[in-house]
Amino acid sequence: MPADVAIYTTPWCPYCHRAKALLSGKKVRFEEIDVDTRPDLRRWLSETTRQRTVPQVFINNRPVGGFTDIAALDQDGELDALLGEAPPPDLPPLPR
Repeated sequence: MPADVAIYTTPWCPYCHRAKALLSGKKVRFEEIDVDTRPDLRRWLSETTRQRTVPQVFINNRPVGGFTDIAALDQDGELDALLGEAPPPDLPPLPR
C-alpha cells in the first residue's frame, strides 16, 4: 500500500501499540514519531488535530485520528482505500 503514513506516539500508550499492530498487520509501512519528550510536537498535534491524545495517525498528511478511529475505518472497509492512495508528489514533510 503506497500511502505515506505517520503515527505520533508515546512508548507507554496502549492505544499506540494497538494502532501500530493494526497497521503492521496490514503490512503498512509507517513512520513512528515519539512525542513523549517533545512538547513542541504535542502542541503542534493539538493545534492540528484538535486532539490532546496519542496516537494520532496521518495518512498522506491528513489526520485520521487515533486507534479507535482507524479501527472504525477498518471495520467500515474504508481504511484500505485510504492506505491505497498514493501521496501527492509535492507532499511536504510532517513535523518530526
